[in-house]
Amino acid sequence: MKNNLFLLFFATILFLSCQQKSEYKNPNIILIMCDDLGWGDTGFNGNEIIKTPNLDALAGKGIIFSRFYSASAVCSPTRGSCLTGRNPYRYGIPNANTGHLKTEEITLPELLKERGYETGHFGKWHLGTLTTKVKDANRARPGDSTHYSIPTMNGYDTYFVTESKVPTYDPMFKPTLFDTEKGESLRYGWKAVQNKNSAKDYGTFYWKGVELAETENLDGDDSKIIMDRVIPFIENSVINKNPFFSTVWIHTPHLPVVANGKMMAEYSNYSYQEQIYYATISAMDKQVGRLWKKLEELGEAENTMIWFCSDNGPERGTPGSSGTFRERKRSLYEGGVRVPAFCVWPAKIKPGLVSDIPTVTSDYLPTIVDILKLNYPENRPVDGVSLAGVLNGNKKERTKPIGFRYQKKISWVTQKYKLISIDKGATFELYNLLDDREERNNIASENTELVNTMKSELFGWIESCKKSDRGVDY
Repeated sequence: MKNNLFLLFFATILFLSCQQKSEYKNPNIILIMCDDLGWGDTGFNGNEIIKTPNLDALAGKGIIFSRFYSASAVCSPTRGSCLTGRNPYRYGIPNANTGHLKTEEITLPELLKERGYETGHFGKWHLGTLTTKVKDANRARPGDSTHYSIPTMNGYDTYFVTESKVPTYDPMFKPTLFDTEKGESLRYGWKAVQNKNSAKDYGTFYWKGVELAETENLDGDDSKIIMDRVIPFIENSVINKNPFFSTVWIHTPHLPVVANGKMMAEYSNYSYQEQIYYATISAMDKQVGRLWKKLEELGEAENTMIWFCSDNGPERGTPGSSGTFRERKRSLYEGGVRVPAFCVWPAKIKPGLVSDIPTVTSDYLPTIVDILKLNYPENRPVDGVSLAGVLNGNKKERTKPIGFRYQKKISWVTQKYKLISIDKGATFELYNLLDDREERNNIASENTELVNTMKSELFGWIESCKKSDRGVDY
């Protein structure tokens, strides 16, 4: 009898253990990306003005990446790297509003669908046009399918997206008049229009299906409008008992920044332009907190992996901060590509970690492929590496350099050094980023052998990207 009880007890423990392992086999995955958010624009990176309590709390639950890079110095190229694990010069999106995400690319949502995930994309797309019927945003024109590439062509089950930028409040509208004395403009932004009858269409749409534009719930803070679609998607996935993969690409704080009076009042001691700018970031922060609260309510927070970052450094002429780093958006110096980032996954990542290992948006795909043991062809070049060892604290150094290209600028970054040229390789600068994170001391002249070695690696990588761009990988 005792033996039978012991066997029953052992079987029960084994069953519960297997159930727990099964529960964590396929974590929910959310990739959150802000637009033009600077490294120094969040509390968890030391900002003492902009209130980001929800981001700060989430970052503290997992690992903060103090040296995280966007794959490019501008928007669209970085976004493609998140989904493909590849540098944008491999798949033909070298700049914003150029090229499109090709169906031949292997994307994270495609891989995760094979594992049974429900997949959804919300917010900014910027990886192709979304209509061939009407004029929309930057590129879409009637009859033009040149760069038509919608989320469902690239692995997503559902989507709610804009082609490119929108105002961060009342995203479908713009005012007829601007208070130029206070610094309002069509480019920078404005205080929210109180009377919609006096406003004009901004010139873009939110798309939720093939040639199907959304017409409801498009008023107020844009990050809330986005989250209003994300949360039902998650709830439905939980009801269906399926893991979910969601990309949430929030427009904030890309220009034009717009906030209402109540939002601005939180920063009343600052200039009018600062009030608007800071308020949009805090509004976005509240929606991230709303998302986490919903995950807790659904019992999914423990086994949800959230990655947060920005697509590049802060825009010029804004209060956005790149911290102490050199330059801003469109630059390959640190301030243009080093961005705020963290990962939280309570089931697997210890809280309170900080990593100074170089990491990049191209690492998302190989990391998730590694953790979930997804099938990915060995002959397809990727530029990212798995961060599984970083997440568990075992990996202390990056061995694969990170290559960057943007217009005439090229760069090669290792654990310790950065080689950079701003004139297509005619001249080079070298910085020891461990001792000189602000890139003030060019040490190229006294390290010619190292410069030549890194140049050779960089040019070899560029040739590899050119080969991929010609379609050889397909």
